[in-house]
Amino acid sequence: MPTDLVVVDAFTDRPFAGNPAAVCRLESPAPEAWMQSVAAEMHLPETAFTVPRPDGDHDLRWFTPTTEVDLCGHATLAAAAVLGGARFHTRSGILTCSVGDDGMVSMDFPADPPVTRTAPAGLLGALGVGPRDVTDALAGVRDLVVVVRSANTVRTLVPDLGRLAAVDTRSVVVTAAGDVPGIDFVSRVFGPRVGIPEDPVTGSAHCTLAPWWAARLGRDRLVGEQASRRGGTVTMHLRGDRVELGGRARVVAEVRLLVDPA
Repeated sequence: MPTDLVVVDAFTDRPFAGNPAAVCRLESPAPEAWMQSVAAEMHLPETAFTVPRPDGDHDLRWFTPTTEVDLCGHATLAAAAVLGGARFHTRSGILTCSVGDDGMVSMDFPADPPVTRTAPAGLLGALGVGPRDVTDALAGVRDLVVVVRSANTVRTLVPDLGRLAAVDTRSVVVTAAGDVPGIDFVSRVFGPRVGIPEDPVTGSAHCTLAPWWAARLGRDRLVGEQASRRGGTVTMHLRGDRVELGGRARVVAEVRLLVDPA
């Protein structure tokens, strides 16, 4: 029986921007190897697989082209947009998502406040920045964060992805204070170790960025720009140990897969 997937551009209101994700709605659980193969075939930053539960909730799993991940913001946003909102059971706990009348998707995620740490050997060189460019080096549960002095440094980075893949972390996030009105901070995210050279827009990274920037800017509502080539915008509302991430989504394609789970 054919399996349908929907391709959604997340954290954007226009096609061919933001971060693309495929959403595969299954009627029952599929083998992990099959899901990984589908994600590799789609070759998008993430493919989300949803399975309905008897209580009306959904199970949700995320796969990059090379591995399963514990948390993914943009593919969750894509799945919520396709389903019209949902309560997801995931490796990172229950994630409740809603879709407003204006099409804005809101997602309740766990906050991941980073702690100060020494940058691993070779990291700054792999990014192409010097010690004078850097103000802080941080670590969250999943990612390393490098805070630099200017948004222009973030925007113009050309990292050595081969060297960056040797750093033991899911992703490396580079961030700086915003340089345009309405944007509190900018960031870029590199994850060659998990098969994503540069992630266009990374919701889960903002679970780490939100508490750090909120403490420095003195407010709990923030707007972040991910300054990748495709670009995207993430709104954040920090509430204790949770952060509400918001963004828009645009459905751009439907795909019919002719290979059954096996």
